Amino acid sequence: MNKKLLVLSLAAILGLAACGSDGDNGKDGTAGTPGTDGSNGTNGKDWTGVNQWYIDGQNRVTKASGMTNNNEAGAAKNIILFVGDGMGVSTVTAARILDGQLKGQTGEENSLSFETLPHLGLAKTYNVDGQTPDSAGTMTAMVTGVKTDVGVISQGEGVERGVCSSTTGQDLVTSLELAAMAGMSTGVVSTARITHATPAATYAHVPERDWEADSNLPAEAVTNGCKDIAAQMLDFNDGKGINVVMGGGRRAFIPNTTIDPEGKAGKRKDGRDLTAEWMAQYPNAAYVTDRDSFLAMDTSTTEHALGLFNSSHMEYDYDRVEDGVNGEPSLAEMTAKSIDILSKNDKGFVLIVEAGRIDHAHHAGNAARALHDTIALSEAVRVAMEKTSANDTLLMVTADHSHVFTIAGYPTRGNPILGLVKSNDANGQPSVTNSTDANGMPYTTVGYANGLGFGSLETGGDERYNYAAEPGRVDLNYIDTQSAGFHQEALVPLESETHAGEDVAIFARGPGASLVEGTVEQNHIFHVMNYAGDLVKKAEAAAAQ
Repeated sequence: MNKKLLVLSLAAILGLAACGSDGDNGKDGTAGTPGTDGSNGTNGKDWTGVNQWYIDGQNRVTKASGMTNNNEAGAAKNIILFVGDGMGVSTVTAARILDGQLKGQTGEENSLSFETLPHLGLAKTYNVDGQTPDSAGTMTAMVTGVKTDVGVISQGEGVERGVCSSTTGQDLVTSLELAAMAGMSTGVVSTARITHATPAATYAHVPERDWEADSNLPAEAVTNGCKDIAAQMLDFNDGKGINVVMGGGRRAFIPNTTIDPEGKAGKRKDGRDLTAEWMAQYPNAAYVTDRDSFLAMDTSTTEHALGLFNSSHMEYDYDRVEDGVNGEPSLAEMTAKSIDILSKNDKGFVLIVEAGRIDHAHHAGNAARALHDTIALSEAVRVAMEKTSANDTLLMVTADHSHVFTIAGYPTRGNPILGLVKSNDANGQPSVTNSTDANGMPYTTVGYANGLGFGSLETGGDERYNYAAEPGRVDLNYIDTQSAGFHQEALVPLESETHAGEDVAIFARGPGASLVEGTVEQNHIFHVMNYAGDLVKKAEAAAAQ
């Protein structure tokens, strides 16, 4: 192949003419007549300069080639694991586009903070007894290195769900427990109840994820000595405690005779006030219930921080920002404060951060709130990236499972991700009219395979569907599908949209991050953390002293 043919072949492969119509090719290999975009023709001397896609790709490779990590065992002083509950790949994609569009971009070219991390893999999320998993089993896999059953928290598959007497010998040691035994600082943060399945798996061991307070325990569990999740939090590391706990779920920690700042009663029937016990149990402790007291907390003197900002789950980030819910800190703020407290320990720390309400919004068929919470997670990761170094901190971002959330149709570039589909016309230009289905009805880009969004629309501010009413698609021509209150359409009528079973992404940087590659079992995440931090060996060495 002569040089001229080689240049032409490369130009065709790389799609260099895509930026605009190029000029005539110079027959002798010199620059041709300038094209309509003002660049030289494809055979011009600066042929790589005519296409920004090529330049961007080249720059990314150059940047990635310079990212090297220390992959020796124990090279990570600190470990941070972010979990977007229910954050499947389609959720990441849609949130990326929405984030970009909120910034005034077309959106597709945008990147969430964690999408810039250099290492990427896929995790298989199934539970031992479930093709499509739940958060209890998936988070157990991530923090213990062992897969287990649906609904089981940090116990092996030998348990019978909900049966306390079956749990003997089934407790699994978590990464947070290993870190605490090794003398490292520990933290768990969530926008869900801190006793909910994902955060609970870091510190508790129960055969039923719903045992959040003692009032949730069945008689058999009480008889056989099982403890509720909230009580186990104070028992963590033989009572030495987790250094930072922040999230919702205050009701599981206070008596049912106590009314909290929201005017809601607690759930405990044993009379214990675990928040008071927290303050009495640890020196230099703080307990906060609102954003003002949270911001006033002195991280230089606080060794144990408990923040419970809602009786149940914390607010969706959209509502916290747009509707003026000022009483709660953001996930990014909680992450930053946690790192400030934990990083005082010379031995390092392990921090687990969950964006828990992505999952809840998806279950409601409410894409807008799910995507805004994903963007909030991106901001929290950005803060963590800025406050830590890739030289000594392993940072991973993943999901416990996905949802049946879809991006479909053929919308034109830059079409609102939450809007009705508008495709390109026959001339390749964005159409001014909505695309329609076989019955002439418009449809949205994002939707769900199942859930509440089936049948007749119920109006009244929070626009969702009544699956029990007459089935059939709703005319969306006069509905604001971009409103945060809109609940997307669904194919199969269910009272709650379900999880999905496909693989989820793992993004990583720092020591040990190169171990995240290919398609792996979800419990691989624990083993990456263990290797990078040498957690088991450090815990054993501390125990031997």
